Amino acid sequence: MSDQTTPAASAAPQSFPCTSCGARVEFAPGTNTLQCPYCGHQQNIQATGARIQEHSFAQLAHKPRRSAQQMAAYRLVCQQCGAHTESSALSQKCQFCAAPLVADTSEDHQIAPEAVLPFALDRSAARDALRTWVKSRWFAPNRLKKVTEAESTKSTYVPHWTYDSHTTSQYQGERGDYYYVTETYTVTVNGNTETRTRQVRKIRWSPAAGRVSRFFDDVLVIGSRHVTHEQLSELEPWPLNHAQPYQPTYLAGHHTLRYDVEPEAGFEVAKQKMAKVIDGDCRRDIGGDQQRVHQVNTAHAKTTYKLMLLPVWICCYLFAGKNWQVLINGQTGEVQGARPYSVAKIATAVTAGLLVVALIIFLFVINGNP
Repeated sequence: MSDQTTPAASAAPQSFPCTSCGARVEFAPGTNTLQCPYCGHQQNIQATGARIQEHSFAQLAHKPRRSAQQMAAYRLVCQQCGAHTESSALSQKCQFCAAPLVADTSEDHQIAPEAVLPFALDRSAARDALRTWVKSRWFAPNRLKKVTEAESTKSTYVPHWTYDSHTTSQYQGERGDYYYVTETYTVTVNGNTETRTRQVRKIRWSPAAGRVSRFFDDVLVIGSRHVTHEQLSELEPWPLNHAQPYQPTYLAGHHTLRYDVEPEAGFEVAKQKMAKVIDGDCRRDIGGDQQRVHQVNTAHAKTTYKLMLLPVWICCYLFAGKNWQVLINGQTGEVQGARPYSVAKIATAVTAGLLVVALIIFLFVINGNP
């Protein structure tokens, strides 16, 4: 990898003219068409015959590319109004005429997207999802339910890495099997001492070792630091089977982030995700009633990767003088985000709960002492 920063050269973005009026068309979510925002004309997106391909992770070190830190912003020349725009995004709208701007990835020095999961929800559907989410929030201030519109709503493709890997794991641990012993104890009943017995459960531990194998398919890792990972992860699962081979037409009219998490760093995160699944495999292989896993050594083979773009509606709404961000899965409508809480409602609920507990204890005492 070169240590020099790539200069931001001016370039004409990929253009999608309307065949009816000459304006620039945009991808219409939930369809396979480009639509003109001015005359309403629709144009079908033609299949290219390309297939989504996985790339060898072992060959990644030999792939000539520049890191995200070395990449300068694109300088794009709008084909509709001629304005020059400098941006680190792969696609956006012209800040002067709102025409779609999509950078030509063939001239990029980063890894190009292999696949895109197109938006299925349009702006209206995203607005409905936000309204439903707001109304369903427990312990929210009453005024929150009056929030029906976001201050800003942006359809954004977020880069994700996917990894496939054949894993073989050698483990060492212990197997715990339950057994029971009879224990004698004494109690005092009406002043008299009685001897009783009871069964006590114990665990017999024995050494365990073995090997488990698993193939992981499309382990997702977020490729951008510009979004909240905790909320974005909660938008899963994604219907990746609906993904299409990358075409810039799907990006037209929408914002697209470039990745700033390198694929090598992403694979380290993917291995952590895989390790949690492998731990479960080891425990099932050990068997018994309880398991202890002391050590796992995992080998990865035939590992592949690809860069995918996943659709997210990023919304911000204003409440009590503060901006709150909400993310909406652009395919499924799943909503995750920040929200305010009503201290008064929480206090009322806690007080009511304590009163119910006190009432139950009171009734128990009364009924237990006739």
